[in-house]
Amino acid sequence: MTHAPKAALPLLLIALYALSILLANLTLNTFIPLPVYGLLSVGTIFFAAVFTLRDRIHRAGGLNAVYLAIAAALIVNTVVALLTGTPWRFVGASFLAILAGELADTAVYQRLIQRSWWTRVLASNAVSVPLDSVLFNLLAFWGDMPAAQISQIIFADILAKYLIAALFAFRVRHAARAA
Repeated sequence: MTHAPKAALPLLLIALYALSILLANLTLNTFIPLPVYGLLSVGTIFFAAVFTLRDRIHRAGGLNAVYLAIAAALIVNTVVALLTGTPWRFVGASFLAILAGELADTAVYQRLIQRSWWTRVLASNAVSVPLDSVLFNLLAFWGDMPAAQISQIIFADILAKYLIAALFAFRVRHAARAA
């Protein structure tokens, strides 16, 4: 089995990161009702991988690679949104939520750089997941949806992002240990 060169790993992760955000943005206004409470945006399923991918980019390529990933994702998503006629409120909400959430996550992760990978991931996600979810959903849907629905979306987004990111992180960590 061949492995990608170490220098190519951050680029691959950056591409996956930007693609995950793009898929999330393309499906952000399609919802799945949860059985008890919550409306899960299909985009959240894709976006949940972003948190762990960014942490892996940080580990593989350092702080500059993270900033490159955030910039690449913002540019790609803005261009695609303009080409697909995405409403400006979604473009702006996505841009601001990604910028605020990702920079906050990166700052927490960097501050804990001497700690274990799990500590960095859990602490940074504890900050960025709710920040991103609340900011995006309020900016994207306030005035177009009732507050009760927005609350359900925020609840489901946070829950799903934590669960999916935890599963993804566990899988990535397990694969890294096996390699």
